[in-house]
Amino acid sequence: MAIEDTLNAAPTPESAGTPPPLTKNQEKNEAKRKAKMEKFLAKKAAQEAKGAEATGKAKPKEKKTKSVPKPKDAFVNTTPEGEKKDMTLEMAGSYDPVAVESAWYSWWEKQGYFQPVTDNGEISAKGSFVITAPPPNVTGKLHIGHAMGISIQDALVRWNRMRGVTTLFVPGTDHAGISTQAVVENQVWKQFGKTRHDYGRGPFVDMVWDWKHKYGDIIMKQMRRMGTSYDWTRERFTMDDMLTRATKETFVRLFDDGIIYRSNRLVNWCHRLNTSLSNLEVEKVEIPGRTLMSVPGYPSEEKFEFGVLVHFAYEIEGSSERIVVATTRIETMLGDTAIAVHPDDARYKHLHGKFARHPFVDRRIPIITDSEAVDMEYGTGAVKMTPAHDPNDYEVGKRHNLEFINLLNDDGTYNQNAGPYCGMLRFHIRKQIIEDIKAKGLYVDTTSNPMEVPVCTKSGDIIEPLMKPQWWVNIRPLAEPALEAVRDGRLEITPMAAEKDWFHKLGKFQDWCLSRQLWWGHRIPAYFVRVAGQECDSGDINYWVVGRDDAEARERAKEKFPGVEFELEQDPDVLDTWFSSGLWPFALMGWPENTDDFEKYYPTSLLETGNDILFFWVARMVMLGMHLTGKVPFAKVFCHAMIRDANGRKMSKSLGNVIDPIDVIQGISLDELHAKLESGNLDPREINKAKEGQVKDFPDGIPECGTDALRFALCAYPLASSDIKLDIQRVDGYRKFCNKLWNATRFALMKLGDDFVPLAAAQLTGRESLAELWILHRLNVATREVNAALADMNFMVATTAIYGFWLNELCDIFIEYIKPVTAPGANPEACSSAQQTLYTCLDQGLRMLHPFMPFVTEELWQRLPRRASENEPSISIAAYPEPRSDYESAKAESDFKFVMDIATAGRSLAAAYNIVANSEFYISNSSDASYALTSSLSEGIVTMISGCQRVTVLRSGEAIPAGCVVSSVGDEVAIHLLVRGKVDIGQEISKIEDKISKVEQLKDGAVKRTQVPKYETVVPQSVREANASKISNYEAEIEVLQNSIKEFLVLKDGE
Repeated sequence: MAIEDTLNAAPTPESAGTPPPLTKNQEKNEAKRKAKMEKFLAKKAAQEAKGAEATGKAKPKEKKTKSVPKPKDAFVNTTPEGEKKDMTLEMAGSYDPVAVESAWYSWWEKQGYFQPVTDNGEISAKGSFVITAPPPNVTGKLHIGHAMGISIQDALVRWNRMRGVTTLFVPGTDHAGISTQAVVENQVWKQFGKTRHDYGRGPFVDMVWDWKHKYGDIIMKQMRRMGTSYDWTRERFTMDDMLTRATKETFVRLFDDGIIYRSNRLVNWCHRLNTSLSNLEVEKVEIPGRTLMSVPGYPSEEKFEFGVLVHFAYEIEGSSERIVVATTRIETMLGDTAIAVHPDDARYKHLHGKFARHPFVDRRIPIITDSEAVDMEYGTGAVKMTPAHDPNDYEVGKRHNLEFINLLNDDGTYNQNAGPYCGMLRFHIRKQIIEDIKAKGLYVDTTSNPMEVPVCTKSGDIIEPLMKPQWWVNIRPLAEPALEAVRDGRLEITPMAAEKDWFHKLGKFQDWCLSRQLWWGHRIPAYFVRVAGQECDSGDINYWVVGRDDAEARERAKEKFPGVEFELEQDPDVLDTWFSSGLWPFALMGWPENTDDFEKYYPTSLLETGNDILFFWVARMVMLGMHLTGKVPFAKVFCHAMIRDANGRKMSKSLGNVIDPIDVIQGISLDELHAKLESGNLDPREINKAKEGQVKDFPDGIPECGTDALRFALCAYPLASSDIKLDIQRVDGYRKFCNKLWNATRFALMKLGDDFVPLAAAQLTGRESLAELWILHRLNVATREVNAALADMNFMVATTAIYGFWLNELCDIFIEYIKPVTAPGANPEACSSAQQTLYTCLDQGLRMLHPFMPFVTEELWQRLPRRASENEPSISIAAYPEPRSDYESAKAESDFKFVMDIATAGRSLAAAYNIVANSEFYISNSSDASYALTSSLSEGIVTMISGCQRVTVLRSGEAIPAGCVVSSVGDEVAIHLLVRGKVDIGQEISKIEDKISKVEQLKDGAVKRTQVPKYETVVPQSVREANASKISNYEAEIEVLQNSIKEFLVLKDGE
């Protein structure tokens, strides 16, 4: 706001009007001066407008002692389970999330509010909105990443439910084969010193089921605590009977379609977990060169060398000649079955068809030519081939019919094919074999080599390529339709970065290994047929049959081997977890049966998930869904950002920064966080490191924030970005917002009174004041913005609009503005109109906020009276606000903004002169129209200026008291602040002079840095520009401060 701060000394009616016009140069200079003065005043207001005496004069700051809040009494919920909370009790004086969030959920659930509402069994005319919630793993409790997904999904579900759309939100959990088995195995070893083999498959699987029941129940409680409006009558688990039947059906169908096949191929083998993994479960860790790394299964102090190329020589059979090769995994040379050279490489043409001798095992190694595998310009131009332990070498071995020699046992030791190294661990061989090569005189050298190390995302083990007969899915016939669905618009993937990843990764068509060497999971419904009297090879697909059960498998075996005796042996392996999870959207609807749910609610509307499992899970659902049902399983995929801690680190248990949402909801001390680490599954060697991370992130623990604040905070982030840094203080800030809602509603209810009756409908009466028309217009704007943002899944825009309406417009302006209108003795008609408008804003504002903050909105809404035309028992099923044409008023927006500009100018004047109490203002008008407007709203203006004692509105020509400063508000209105007698001018000037001195010192230092020799040529341009900017800013600040002194001197001269 432009500030003119002009003293009106002994004004006359003529001099009280509009000031004479300025020349163009004067206008330009004045504009610069005003801008600088505004900057100064903003700083001054923030630093000095604190602690005033009753007379309005500034007083020295007093040292405040930190108040220690009284511990609150623990809330005890007395509402019976499933019953409605008693709202006749007196409203608490402040917001308590524990009290507010109690009882509501069990009542919602018992009333069936979360079940889909249909029109006589048919989907609502407004459509349907269906989400099958991503099932969390039963490995443990939910973390903050789960809380983010829940908050996003439930906001959309509640919004659609309130809009009259038929909604279905299906909950469930995933068995998470590898992870859950690993957790239970670790617990068993930690507690009893036993392995799963000490118990046997059946008893161990029973133990995992016990774990599932325990943590599945904990997860369900966490979900309820988060306020998630799931239809619990449809809860599913990926190993329950319904999904088990669907999983077997899928395997058999895909086998019969020729999409599932069995092959002895390279797999990613994790020795730590003793199972194969898909490519998606292997992380390629880049290292810049020579690096010493620890490996799970070895002593922590033992390190092994990675990121090097070891060069060594093979001796050519029958001669003294040698051929030098190099490898990053020297231990695999024990499985070498060829040395490849380029057919055009003149250096080795004389060796074509000859053999080298292996130095440690009795093996002749052929020298072969291959133009695809060998770059004769790279290294020595000779490449060792280990077909059984390297993906590239595997392809060469297939082309040249090489011998595939497996070196590894499942536990990471080498087998008899390794000769003298049989029984040794793979990385102990890595160290030993170099010494042995040196002893034989075959060692050349070791060089640093940047590389990628394949690491198991579950255990941290170094992955080994290993030959295993496994079940595989041919991805190409499934992936091509999934790619086309995105191209033609049947499936939308947002944000755009996720769609690009979809095409990039899914287009690679890598076949999917289904077999997992585990006990926990869906056992593969494939059976080896052991025919009596025959040598039956389990690697031969002809001896395998599949079946939905033993009986079907036996019938298929009889058809395949008629008239002979045989035994069936079911494959002991289980299916990859993602196979059954890939059936989630349609299997939980009853597929393969054509159930009522499948008919009504499939395909679903949305799949919302983290971008990290776009290919683990989402792609597989799309591929399997399209192949098995003929339909894309959901219309849209929304990938939210990865959530990180406040320091930008990935959330990891080893860092101690994984956050339990319940700890944010109810608060937790630092000692309690430490204790949770001690009792968890974290490696004891990592606990101290994790504790250090907790001390850094949560030095004072985590404050109690409540569910509503957590949900709102998680939705208020830019969710389409790649990463989000979670700041607990931000969540705590939204808890304070909840307290603001509580206090505002409590105050509003007092203003309404016990006998208040809202109008039967929310239409305008024609008696609304400008302030009322303005707030209803702003309600309309917020309603439009929130609905549009939720439709676009732009949650940050939606939460910002709601927050702005409640805090900045309803609470800070309108409620304050109508205080005198609703005070005792006020005009009854104006008071009644203001009350009706206030009620409308509270009712609609709470409904608008409900999808994000379900608990506090229900609690407050239940305390409001109802319109005669409405009978919804809960806000969760009340109608969501929609924009209304009768609330739209651009004129009210413009006129009331003008009034707010007057108040803003008044606040700026008061701050500039440090008058924060008992301030007196005069509003001068140059037209009858502006006088009519400002005089009708003068009482409201008083409420909008903190510390204002009175506002006097003057007609055109009326005298303004001497000793005032002024700020113009447009062409027709100016606001004047009475300063004379309110401030100690000498003291204010002294303060400003001190500031000028400090700024001049800073400026001199900055100038001195520019006076070094060769400054213009030696110092980088970016630094020179930064220095010039600092000097310019200092000069501007000094000018503003000096002008401020001049203004005070003018006031002093007028005294």
